[in-house]
Amino acid sequence: MDFIVKLRTFIPMNELKVTIYQHASELPPMTASNYFHSPELMELCEKTPRMKPYMAVVSLADGTVVAHMLAIVYQRRTWLPPFLYSHVRVMGEGVYHQTSGEFNAQYLFGRMAEALTERLQNHSLYIEFSHLSQKMFGYKDLKRLGFFHVKWMSIHNSLHSKTPEERIVERQQKRIEAALERGAETKLVETEEEFQEFSKLLRRHNWLKPRRYLPVDDFFKGMMKSNRCRLFITKAHDKVIGCCACVNSENDTYLWYSASLRKSYALLHPNAVTIWSAIKHAHQEGRQHFRFIDVGLPYRRNPYRDFILSFGGKEVTAFRWFRTSIRWVNAFASWWWRE
Repeated sequence: MDFIVKLRTFIPMNELKVTIYQHASELPPMTASNYFHSPELMELCEKTPRMKPYMAVVSLADGTVVAHMLAIVYQRRTWLPPFLYSHVRVMGEGVYHQTSGEFNAQYLFGRMAEALTERLQNHSLYIEFSHLSQKMFGYKDLKRLGFFHVKWMSIHNSLHSKTPEERIVERQQKRIEAALERGAETKLVETEEEFQEFSKLLRRHNWLKPRRYLPVDDFFKGMMKSNRCRLFITKAHDKVIGCCACVNSENDTYLWYSASLRKSYALLHPNAVTIWSAIKHAHQEGRQHFRFIDVGLPYRRNPYRDFILSFGGKEVTAFRWFRTSIRWVNAFASWWWRE
């Protein structure tokens, strides 16, 4: 499905074409250091059950790619009540190959967001844009397209100016040291047996969380083969008590999923030990930042946010943008979340 949009009046002879691709094999030549908008991730999503990728590509008349953005449709199901639905998620604002002069990133973002919304709005329960690099990025265009924004928490740890040991809260450091002395140990997943232990704990931990989407095992294995993903498990006395999945994109590491037997092994602090090991590993690999993908809403009392901040991260308020296909629900939500 093509949408032709004209550049601003100071380049009247040029036209930009926004094309939606459903298959990675059909994409024009492009590079992307941002893994969340890469042809590599698109190809992996194609092979994963209950996931459908759509890549919006902005190109010139001669085929030169100017920008692109990956949207992923997740097919979901809930048990109580029994319900099947799909939702679309876009992480970040895409990749911009030419943004100098007439190629303005905000303008290109608006055109890609419009194309994806037009294509997918009637085929999903809701569309979500998250993890935009700036709080106000795309504000005007997303409002025009009928999206409403919700304040969300974003936390990242800087790894380039100080070591993780210099940033962590002393109390959290002591807890981790005590857990290590009691026998907790974190390692990278390397064998099939370790992967199965990782998967079992992750799914057991998240099965009652309806908003949490978990891909099939082959999705994680595909990212590991491409050297994009690091899986960690924490053991104590041969029992897996914690795990997490991290994704590398550009110069940063993202904590995507985590799980632990936090209550059953409270004295071993499995969640803290696992995440701390992942942060240190990212620092050893030379990453610039360690980012937490889903911290949650900015409630005044948020135990998970306080826990994450104990590793020495920086707290930032961001926006997540939503648009539902049910008009009255979208209108009510837009009114409820108005500023």
